[in-house]
Amino acid sequence: MLLNSVIIILREVLEAALIISVLSALSQKLHVSRKWLIIALLSGLIGAITYAINIKVVSMALDGVGQEVINASLHLLIYSFIVLLILSLKDQSNHRLMVFAMVSSVAIAVVREGSEIIVYIDGFISSPELLLPIIIGSAVGAGLGISIGVLFYYLIVNISLNRAVKVGLIILILIAGGMVSQAMQLLIQADFIISQQPLWDSSSLINERSLLGQLLYALIGYESTPAPIQFFCYAISLIITIILTTLTIRSYQQRPEL
Repeated sequence: MLLNSVIIILREVLEAALIISVLSALSQKLHVSRKWLIIALLSGLIGAITYAINIKVVSMALDGVGQEVINASLHLLIYSFIVLLILSLKDQSNHRLMVFAMVSSVAIAVVREGSEIIVYIDGFISSPELLLPIIIGSAVGAGLGISIGVLFYYLIVNISLNRAVKVGLIILILIAGGMVSQAMQLLIQADFIISQQPLWDSSSLINERSLLGQLLYALIGYESTPAPIQFFCYAISLIITIILTTLTIRSYQQRPEL
């Protein structure tokens, strides 16, 4: 149980930590007040608690697949707000739009991952013999996830503005694509999309439950057995964000180096 808790919590914390660290670093490089982060974290925490409290009602909705559908919707919303952020970065006059996209991305990520953590730990409260290893494993997993997020943060803040924007947006592209891939996987589980034979099985190369597998899952939505529709939507989402990011990076390259 200890190892399972480390892996499960690591996966949940890491996804939110990467988004928070990249957006925090970009906001610092762009001299944006950190007030947006406080608002986003508080909103996300309230949303996560509310979602977790009502998880039974949500799960029973839509003939028992309400949780999968809502989680898929949250993933697609994060992707949409990352796209909005990329668009807003092209023009410095879009400051409010940029902050709105940052707040929304972080808040939804905290709702999505935070609710999963709350539900997971709550499921063991009635089992005292399992609760201690669950808490210890969760603390270790959370610590690893936060540490990786901090590493990415300092990687971005210690380079020039142009490079920071480029690195930050590349990471966001990968995260956004992963969100779409995970959304498709959830919709397949909910039978909203017809299940298909996987295109390949790479579990023998990279196990999804390994530390590397969890890092890749959080960063690019790694799936060892992706369905064709999942891979297709992932590829299309990457193409869209890569085109928009290329235009944004070019606009920064034309500005004076800071």
